[in-house]
Amino acid sequence: MLKAIIRFFKALNSNVHPGEIAHAVCLGMILGFMPKTNALWYILFFLFCFLRINKACYLLFTFLFSMITPLIDPIFHKVGFTILSHEPLIPIYIKMLEIPYLPLTKFNNTIVIGSLFCGILLYIPIYILSRLIVHLWRRVIRQAVVNSKFVKALSKLPLISKFISVSKELAK
Repeated sequence: MLKAIIRFFKALNSNVHPGEIAHAVCLGMILGFMPKTNALWYILFFLFCFLRINKACYLLFTFLFSMITPLIDPIFHKVGFTILSHEPLIPIYIKMLEIPYLPLTKFNNTIVIGSLFCGILLYIPIYILSRLIVHLWRRVIRQAVVNSKFVKALSKLPLISKFISVSKELAK
């Protein structure tokens, strides 16, 4: 996890295209929202690994969004229940249940379908917000943080200076 955090900050400060970072955040959000106990999660995980995104950001944000997911699972349940109980779609769901191996994706689980729908719905706003944050970080925030008295004093502490040296070693 430490390597992912170091690579994330390295990507923020390097010449990596902001779109790669923003897409990684959004795809990490989609996977972070979904329960990990179904085949759909693993299929999407491996599919997203083949995209041109920053993999460290992807893994870091999958983990971070997984941490907040239990707080918003009731919302996913309500959204998923609404989608799965929509009367015109019920015959389609019944046909999908008869397809071999498709039920392993647990598409008929309210939290799985609700989290997937919410993740897809939030993709564009989170993408725009992520790109804006990357832009602001590179133009304004990074220099303010590096030049702050707090960071300078913090970097003089023995434990923090050791952490910085280890992170430089890992980043190579």
